[in-house]
Amino acid sequence: MQQVGLAVKRLQWRHHREANRGLALLGLSLVQWDTLRHLHANPGASLHQLAELTFQTDQSMGELAKRMVDRGLIERIEGPGRKVQHQLTPAGDELRQAGGATVDGVLAGSLGHLSDGERETLHQLLLKAAGS
Repeated sequence: MQQVGLAVKRLQWRHHREANRGLALLGLSLVQWDTLRHLHANPGASLHQLAELTFQTDQSMGELAKRMVDRGLIERIEGPGRKVQHQLTPAGDELRQAGGATVDGVLAGSLGHLSDGERETLHQLLLKAAGS
């Protein structure tokens, strides 16, 4: 069991390291790109929602969002009541797409060696192990 856990962690670490290296060329970190990706899929998300989706604390997501607003990647919009929502700017969406190509390249370097069937089996096993 420990060897399986270690293999999962090693692959995740490799993906994070290589993705961060490639995304840095775009001026992004992995967590910034992940925020852009989730905001594209969940327009109008709150800071709390983004924190949950990106595995951040509310406080760290607040700081990250502030920096991303300052860079013009995302913007805050008024929601119902006192709720503040977020959306991508055109510049943020361009970087999301460019970053997606970078991350796809990283994943192809490891998971691309598996057949379609093997990738599907791996995906199903990971979902089962995660309780999803």
